[in-house]
Amino acid sequence: MGIPSRLIVPIVLSLVALQSSRADAQGLRIEPVTRLASVDTGHIEGTVTDERGAPLDGAVISALGGTTAFAVSDQSGAYTLKQLPPGPYLVRVHLAGFIAARSTMVNVRPSSKSASSFMLRREGATGAPRVTEAAVAAVGAPPAATTAKGGERDESELGWRLRHLKRGVLRNETLALPAGSLAKAGGMPEDDDWFITDSIEFLGRAFGTSARKAGALFSDLSLGGQVNLLTTGAFDNPLQLLQLDRTSNVAFFKVGAPVGSHGDWNVRAAMNQTDLSSWMLAGSYVVTAAVPHRYQFGMSYSLQRYEGGNIAALGSLTDTARNVGSVFGYDEWRVSRYLSIGYGANYARYDYLEGKNADLFSPRLSATFTPSKSWRLRGSASRDMSAPGAEEFIPPASAEYLPPQRTFSPLSKAVLRPQAVQHYEFGVDRVMNGATLSLRAFEQRIDEQTVTVFGLRRSDADAVALGHYYVGSAGDAMVRGMGVTLTHVLAANIRGSVDYSFATADWRARPEPVEYAVLTRWVPSAIRTGERIHDVTTSLETEIPYSATRVVVLYKLNSAFASPTRQEEAPAFGARFDLRVTQALPFMNFRDSQWEMLVGVRSLFHESLANTSTYDELLVIRPPKRLVGGLTVRF
Repeated sequence: MGIPSRLIVPIVLSLVALQSSRADAQGLRIEPVTRLASVDTGHIEGTVTDERGAPLDGAVISALGGTTAFAVSDQSGAYTLKQLPPGPYLVRVHLAGFIAARSTMVNVRPSSKSASSFMLRREGATGAPRVTEAAVAAVGAPPAATTAKGGERDESELGWRLRHLKRGVLRNETLALPAGSLAKAGGMPEDDDWFITDSIEFLGRAFGTSARKAGALFSDLSLGGQVNLLTTGAFDNPLQLLQLDRTSNVAFFKVGAPVGSHGDWNVRAAMNQTDLSSWMLAGSYVVTAAVPHRYQFGMSYSLQRYEGGNIAALGSLTDTARNVGSVFGYDEWRVSRYLSIGYGANYARYDYLEGKNADLFSPRLSATFTPSKSWRLRGSASRDMSAPGAEEFIPPASAEYLPPQRTFSPLSKAVLRPQAVQHYEFGVDRVMNGATLSLRAFEQRIDEQTVTVFGLRRSDADAVALGHYYVGSAGDAMVRGMGVTLTHVLAANIRGSVDYSFATADWRARPEPVEYAVLTRWVPSAIRTGERIHDVTTSLETEIPYSATRVVVLYKLNSAFASPTRQEEAPAFGARFDLRVTQALPFMNFRDSQWEMLVGVRSLFHESLANTSTYDELLVIRPPKRLVGGLTVRF
């Protein structure tokens, strides 16, 4: 049966109208979604005060909801949590020395500010329950001991965790609580606005369990350590400080713990990754107990790999990497109340040295005689073996210049030979009130004295030369001298020392002919015959208690530094320094950790001046200044 022709036109018009109404309806539904996509965020602001109404500075406020946000109250007690997506948030506040206030639920609305203020009670204040009291109440104390004054529920850490545990967990624990006492003790929420999702409950329980286990572990082991996130670089003039291609990052980690009351062990590790990739691992054990034999032993291993474009550095790394390993052991034997003897040795293997030169053995022997508290006589004898470039692989005493940051190449085609220093010393110490005066006489027999040259064949070293240097031998020498040192406590927080030494040197042998030709052409001041050496080294260490700032300064003046230019053949008077400033960051301390900011600048090449020859620092030509900065965290 067909449709009458007179009805076709009305039907078509009805269908068109129906389709238009559906399109309009769809358009109306799309408009709210578009508006939701551009919703503005809201803020939570308020103040934190104590029970007397005084503002509290440094309180940590957290908000948990659509996102997680944190803020710290200022000197007026005010805080602001910004850019929060709309929705409900659980807001809490914590401050060391204060009982946690009741957490609140705050509903954040778009483009608006919500207010939430807190009042904290000091621990030990009247009516302020302690965490220990809440813990006792949870296992059977009367309900009145678990509730805050005025009927408020318990806001201790234990109470919060009990409120957010599953009921099945509470039943498994079989707590002896009377009927209805759980709600009074804060175990179940009494108001409808106290809610939290299952996922957040699980996160809270997991964090609490992990924190308790970690706390027990650290408490049992008394574990401590240090983490450094540092940036180092080298420069010759202040303009080079702005060139980031001269810097590299260093990650350093140290962990240690006491072994009962007998001694301490520690492990240090560091890593650097640039065109020079290197890492270092060292460990040691030191006896600290008052026993006749106070020994220490340890090991270290370092690796250096160069992947840059310096042809001289690539040519010297025949196996693409350098490896150095060492072990040491020393003992201080207290024979009697007047006499103590120290002995030990260090063994190291340098894979970039050839044949028997790769194995270096360095023994030491010392004796100290103390007839009274005011006088001390001491003598020592040692033979120190070191390889050219060993400064890049020896773990230094401080952690600011780790790990190797530079590469080196032979000065000539001659084979690299280790340096041997036989050192003999006798000294007398006079201990006075707040000061120590020391006199010493010493003799050094040096074989194959190492010479270090930066910027060879050019006086204006650029970025390529700053990270690379040349090493060779300057010959053999005999050095005899005397020195005097005064160490004095200038004030309660200031300690300083001044050391003056005078020595005469007699060079007995010249270097190999090929090295001698290179040195006489490019650094003639490194070739010596006989000379007198005057040296003054001062140090100052101070701590400013008001700002928690530590400053360490070392300044060395000497009359026999090698000249930085090849036009001068005679040694010249010069100075080098080491400056370190450490600033504590108390607002970043968490529990037992200490955060510090470190800035250091030095022109000294060697990290330590102990156990070195007289010429080790003097025959370092044109060393660039090194800069280090970053964060240090001790825990």
